[in-house]
Amino acid sequence: MKKKLIRKRDALLGKFETHCDFLRGSITDVCSTCSRANCICDRKSTRRSYRLTYKDTQQKTKTVYISRSQLGKARRMVANYHRIRKITEQLVEINVEIFKQAARDSRD
Repeated sequence: MKKKLIRKRDALLGKFETHCDFLRGSITDVCSTCSRANCICDRKSTRRSYRLTYKDTQQKTKTVYISRSQLGKARRMVANYHRIRKITEQLVEINVEIFKQAARDSRD
């Protein structure tokens, strides 16, 4: 049983390499208008900007503006972060089981 858990853990650790590019945060789009009278942007917002919002190590909210050319990459990196979090949770569960197995084996 313990060897099976270790193989499962090693397989999950291998997945880290495929998702090494990641960003934590959320991407939002912001529409802006120019405030000129009778401008087209007053009727339809044509100027869109994108931003990544995240918390730094002191839990302060930070914002990074993202160009349209980098938007796809940023979205992939945020998705990778979510995958990394799921993998980490699975690793924790497996490590707890391995720890329990080791404790049982040492008692016997």
